Amino acid sequence: MSTSTLQDPISSDSSSAASVDMAGRDRHARLAVIGAALSTFWSGALIFGFPGVMKSIWAAKFEGELGWIMTLVIFSLGIFTFFAGKWHMKLGTRRSYLVGTAILLVCMLLVAYAQNIWMLYLFAFLNGTASCFVYSPSLATVQNWYPHRRGLVTGIVNLVFGLSAAVMSPLFKVMYDAWGYAGMCWVTIALIVVTNLIAAAITEMPERSNLTPEQRRAHEELLERVATSDSGAAPAADVEPKVAVRTRSFWFIWLAWCFMGAAGISMVTLSTGYGEFLSDAGYAVAAVGLLTAFNLTNGFSRIVAGALSDVMGRNLLGAISFILAALGYFLLPFTHNFVVLCILCALVGFAFGTLFAITAPLGTDLFGLKYFGLIFGYIFTAYGFVGGLVGPLLSSYVLNATQSYTVVFTYLGVFCVLAAIFIMLAKPKKRS
Repeated sequence: MSTSTLQDPISSDSSSAASVDMAGRDRHARLAVIGAALSTFWSGALIFGFPGVMKSIWAAKFEGELGWIMTLVIFSLGIFTFFAGKWHMKLGTRRSYLVGTAILLVCMLLVAYAQNIWMLYLFAFLNGTASCFVYSPSLATVQNWYPHRRGLVTGIVNLVFGLSAAVMSPLFKVMYDAWGYAGMCWVTIALIVVTNLIAAAITEMPERSNLTPEQRRAHEELLERVATSDSGAAPAADVEPKVAVRTRSFWFIWLAWCFMGAAGISMVTLSTGYGEFLSDAGYAVAAVGLLTAFNLTNGFSRIVAGALSDVMGRNLLGAISFILAALGYFLLPFTHNFVVLCILCALVGFAFGTLFAITAPLGTDLFGLKYFGLIFGYIFTAYGFVGGLVGPLLSSYVLNATQSYTVVFTYLGVFCVLAAIFIMLAKPKKRS
């Protein structure tokens, strides 16, 4: 990524060069974006990739309903995204990362030495909890550094969060074959520690960063210019959480997350399950290939959609991508061609990544930056308390009851259509 992409347009203003160090401010800002992206890598890989790759291994080792694993991850996100946002205001980004890393190490030790399905369930819950302490603080941090490029910088963070699973899904299999189950987990633990300590060292909110007086004045000048800009790039005036949750726009976003969140996260396990089903039926389909196709677009769409949303608007972009995901789900039962299957899974991945990419900047379009973490946590309750139930868990039970992927894919496609409608309704008010 070229550093010029994140260069502030007002940094060339020479009128206040003696007292304002915009270049120095920008160096801190770029490091914060890099660190924020790094911090989400392993959380993304362990949420979107690891359970899908390990599904057949866990099914052979343990008795129990594996559909609960993704449900518990999401349920934990629904609970702790709010609290992580609240505690981030007190702890700052660096300490939030360290808390998340400590929890992630505990959950990896649990999965490494799991003796029964209940230990996997606890791993899943803590996996989601750990993610809350890196993901939401990262989105808040980069938006505060780049209030005028919120779609782009949250897109960069979301890119790494989503793409990490596409990178690691095949590598988890390679690591398992090379070092065995426990060895794979220990190597992952070591990599988590190194990556997250680097992220914590270089990432912090602007007001907590070690800026010089000149750099701090540069940041204040940037905030003032963005606030008075007529380009439409500025976030909304700050709205308190108790006021935000009484608006229609909040509930439309919430409903979009219920349905698209459920449809998107369900593909993590459905892709490998459907691939194995077709392979057992004699078709040339690689199950991990379907998961990788989903995760590739789930990752890349986050920066593409984030940047595009700054130009074409969050609502329209979301609606288009959700309709494409519906098309993918509706067509999945009617083809056995591996390439076509990958494309259809990729459509769902693109929409799921877009959901993540547009929500953070849309939230600040509507409710401002100050209480972003808290309001984002309220939005995520839709994902945790509804999406997890009507997505991975319900799809698992429906599949077991009907033995039909067509039924499951159809109702998830309808969910995508509903999400498209609701995201179009969650429009910010036009500024006078």
